[in-house]
Amino acid sequence: MDAEHHLRTERLLLRRWRPGDHEPFAALNADPEVMEHLHGLMTREESDAFVDRIEAHWRDRGFGLWALEVPDEAELIGYTGLDVHPFMPPPEIGWRLARRFWGRGLATEAARAALADGFERVGLAEVVSFTIPANVRSTHVMERLGMTHDPKDDFDHPGFPPGHRLSRHVLYRMNRERWRALNG
Repeated sequence: MDAEHHLRTERLLLRRWRPGDHEPFAALNADPEVMEHLHGLMTREESDAFVDRIEAHWRDRGFGLWALEVPDEAELIGYTGLDVHPFMPPPEIGWRLARRFWGRGLATEAARAALADGFERVGLAEVVSFTIPANVRSTHVMERLGMTHDPKDDFDHPGFPPGHRLSRHVLYRMNRERWRALNG
């Protein structure tokens, strides 16, 4: 996968990461509202290391988390894309956007493009998404994408101790056949 590979939607550019993305990504990862349902605030060093892991994932697997940009703004607004976790066999689709871009349908638009790439170019059979039940913004994105939820699939995230407020997660699924049926 070359560094120039990108996806375009009506309002977004999904692209590989650039050195200039580090600063706005660190600001996003230091925002308490953005990180409310995640592992917590990140330092600049942790945020930069996360970008390094994202790029390594791209090199190793040929897919990953895309840097998101609104072309008119020409700056990083967050990410969406596919990631692999050792505790979850199918790849996960996820997203994280700067607060000022919430409520515009951009996460859904970007995730739809990333799913299409995952199913069509990468050839994935299934993709999941998960979050804590209180993260209704993300569960609404999953539902708008047409992902399905079966409460029997919900799980306790291994990254949190039992009983932690972020431990219990809801799991949504999408397979290639359903994707194609919904998106013709």
